[in-house]
Amino acid sequence: MRVTVELDERSYDVIVDEGARNELSALISARAPRAKSVVIVTSDSLAVQPWFDIESGREQRVFLVPEGESAKTMSAAEELVELFAGAQLSRDDVVVGMGGGAITDLAGFAAAIYLRGIALVQIPTSLVGQVDAAIGGKTGVNLAAGKNLAGAFHQPLGVLCDTSVLSTLSERERRSGLGEIAKCWLLEGRDARELATTSLGDLVELAIRLKASLVSGDEREGGSRVLLNYGHTLAHALEKLSLREDPDALRHGEAVAIGLAFAVRLAHELGLVDVERVANHDAVLRELKLIRRLPEGAETEELLEAMSHDKKARHDLSFVLPGPEGFTLVSGIDPSTVRDVLNRFRGEL
Repeated sequence: MRVTVELDERSYDVIVDEGARNELSALISARAPRAKSVVIVTSDSLAVQPWFDIESGREQRVFLVPEGESAKTMSAAEELVELFAGAQLSRDDVVVGMGGGAITDLAGFAAAIYLRGIALVQIPTSLVGQVDAAIGGKTGVNLAAGKNLAGAFHQPLGVLCDTSVLSTLSERERRSGLGEIAKCWLLEGRDARELATTSLGDLVELAIRLKASLVSGDEREGGSRVLLNYGHTLAHALEKLSLREDPDALRHGEAVAIGLAFAVRLAHELGLVDVERVANHDAVLRELKLIRRLPEGAETEELLEAMSHDKKARHDLSFVLPGPEGFTLVSGIDPSTVRDVLNRFRGEL
């Protein structure tokens, strides 16, 4: 599958195929023909995988960064940019992010700020990376105040989604990707009953096509692209609290699944959707074997505080919510309403 993100002269393709990683050299020759050096950003555990046989056709270095969410820090970004400078990368050269969503976020952010922006290719190796994180040009790292609060829009030259590497994923990593797929399924208004006859390949295609379409129409999230944040207000709050204890205690897709279940309940409380819509959300999450319960220790007041500092917020509580006319960003929601829905949601099995 080849899906194009349409951004005029900065348009690029997302290629989904077995062995797609082997397209790197051809991609660089076509999109960055003056490149002499290529830096591959990855982690220790990925660099020893049998599929880590990347050939860029250029002078090539591998820079190792921390695993998982531990990679998404300002200090890790600073260290990586210093490595770029030490390697004397020029504006003609290319950074390749090869890993899960955290690594592609970090690699993209470092490429965006080094020399005010050098070429980037993303090779996502996780399901969540292939359906979401590596597509669309959002890059960034976490701050103590919240998820992804430091970042930049920096579009890649291309995204190579190699489906053969997904066979090495743990069940938990696979589930994390399904959280983002569930979001896309629900954004498209699909019924849970259709999932039983839909292959994983078809789900991946649905998610990639939806994201490419929204990014093409709204690169910098000034309008419709914000819909991709459905479920993310609570998800990012949960991840912020998790980061204090253990950066990898809660996967992004796991948090998104909880956020989706909460958001539709909030929409129902506000009179935007009926109970059947809530039931369909729950059925989609069940079908994909996603857990929708709040984790222990996630206190209501802490979550409210974290959600008020979400990057979509405008000094209030803002959520992407479903409604009679589709999905929209709803701002200025009364904190007491959110608190009541959270407390009822906490009591559900």
